[in-house]
Amino acid sequence: MIKRHVKYSANSFSNAIAVQALFTEQGVLISHLRFLYLNRRKSQSWQERSVFAIELLLKFILYKANDVLSGTALLQAFVDAICFGTLDSNNEDASGLFWQPRSSNDVIFLLSLVNRYCDYLDSQHGTELPKLNPLRKTTYAEEKLLWCAYYKRASNAFLNHLHKPSKFQFAKTRIVESPSRELLAMESVYRFRESNFENFLVNGFLTKTGEPDYGSQLIVFLMHFGGLRLSECFHIYTSDISIDRKTGNALVRVYHPSSGKSPEAAFSTRREYLNVKYGLKPRNEYLKSHRLYAGWKNPLLTNRDLSFNVFFYPVSAANQFTQLLHLYLTQRSKVNHPYLLSISDGRPESKKNFIKKYQNALNRVGLAIGKHVGGSPHSHRHSFGYRLADAGYSQVEISKAMHHRSPDSCRVYTIPQDSEIRGKLREVHS
Repeated sequence: MIKRHVKYSANSFSNAIAVQALFTEQGVLISHLRFLYLNRRKSQSWQERSVFAIELLLKFILYKANDVLSGTALLQAFVDAICFGTLDSNNEDASGLFWQPRSSNDVIFLLSLVNRYCDYLDSQHGTELPKLNPLRKTTYAEEKLLWCAYYKRASNAFLNHLHKPSKFQFAKTRIVESPSRELLAMESVYRFRESNFENFLVNGFLTKTGEPDYGSQLIVFLMHFGGLRLSECFHIYTSDISIDRKTGNALVRVYHPSSGKSPEAAFSTRREYLNVKYGLKPRNEYLKSHRLYAGWKNPLLTNRDLSFNVFFYPVSAANQFTQLLHLYLTQRSKVNHPYLLSISDGRPESKKNFIKKYQNALNRVGLAIGKHVGGSPHSHRHSFGYRLADAGYSQVEISKAMHHRSPDSCRVYTIPQDSEIRGKLREVHS
C-alpha cells in the first residue's frame, strides 16, 4: 500500500483538488478520494490524518485477512491494536505491524475519522450492507450524559436558540467505542516574557546586511500586541490595513482566506480574486508541503464581509504598528501579489521561513527555543491573553479580542503558572 499526492475532481464541472490518495493492489481507493472531496473544506491536517487513519485500518485488515471476523469485531480488534500496540511482552509481533501504543486522545480522533468514513460508505451503499460500526441503543445513563454534553456545547454556541435536536438524536451510540479521555486539569500556557520583548524585537530580527528586518517585526507585533495566531498573519493583504487620520493608529482586518470579501468589487470572493489576478490559491488550500501554505484555525468572524478586527493592546501599540509599517513598506521590494508580507525577492513570506528567522532571532539575543520556555511564536498570543486578564478584562471581552468561538477558550489565560503559585506560597510562609 502506498500514498501519493493526486489531483481529483468529482466531475467535469468542478475544480480539481490536490489530496493524498491510497493505492492498494487493486488500485486507488476511490471511495476515500470522494470522501475527501466532500470534506475539502476541512484543514490539510484533518485530511492527512483521515488518510493516515484509513491507511492503518487497511493494513490491519490485510493482517486479519484470513481470520473469520465480522466487520464490527474487526474494528474492535483494530481499536485494541492502536490503543495497546501490537508487540507482545517479549517485544515480538506476529502481525508484522510493530505498532506502538497510542494516547487515548489519538485513538479517539483516529476512530472518529474511521467512523466518519464508514458512515459515508453506509450512506452511499445503503443499509442492506453490514455496517462496520453500527449504532446500538444507548443505556439510560448514556443517553442522559449525551444530552448533558449537547446542552454544554449549545450553551457556548452563538445563536444557540436555533439548535433544536430531535428527541431521538442521542438514543443510539456506537458499538465499538474508543477509550475514555484521561481527566486532565487545564494546563498552564507559556507566554513570552515582557521584559525580553523589546530586546528580542529590535536586536533579534536583522537582515543578512545587519539592517532591521521590519517584516518579521511586523509579524511579531501582530502576535504580541494584536493576539493573532501566526497563520493569520500570512493571510493579511496590504489593502486590509488602513490608518486613522486623527490618531495615526493602524486599523487591521483579517479576512477569511477564501470566502472573505474581495478587495476589488469585480470579484465576489478572495479565492476568485487571487485566481484571476495572480494565479494563486488561498494560502490555507495549498498542501502543507507547499511554501505558500498557511493554516486557518476558523476564528470567530465578527463582520459581514467575513473578517474580524485586530484589537491592539495596549492601545498605543496601534500607533507603533503604523510607524513600523511605514518603515517596512519603504524597505519592501516590488511585489506581484496582494499579501502584506514579502521576502527580499518580492515573493510572499512563508510560515516555514519566518519560523527559521524567529529561532535565529532567539539565538541572537540568547533566549531559549521551545514552547515550554515561552520561546515560540504562539507564546506571544498567550502574552496578549494574560495582559488582558491582568488588566481586568472579562472572560467574554478577552474571548472577543482573541476571536475565540467559545468564551471558555480564554479561561486558560486566567490560570496562574506553577512558578507563580510557588512564588505566592513562598511569600505567605516567609
